[in-house]
Amino acid sequence: MLLRWALIAFLLLLLVRAIGRLVKGLLEGAGYTREPSGAGRSSTVHLVRDPVCGVHVVPSKSLSVGTGDARQYFCSARCRDRYLAEQKSA
Repeated sequence: MLLRWALIAFLLLLLVRAIGRLVKGLLEGAGYTREPSGAGRSSTVHLVRDPVCGVHVVPSKSLSVGTGDARQYFCSARCRDRYLAEQKSA
């Protein structure tokens, strides 16, 4: 009998934790957070579009050409070379 109650209590604990994690995930996904603004890591990543093939890339992990606001980011050396060839012929 005691084993049965212990098992039920354990299953209820697992159920409560699962529901808690689900609610927390839903709230974080909707933009609500418990952390004060500016605390912790940002979960968003800024992406830029490759002007040749249109793929979105992370600027810090991509190839780039230019400086300042005129900088272009590329997913591969092939796209970068194609862009430079088009710029030279224009």
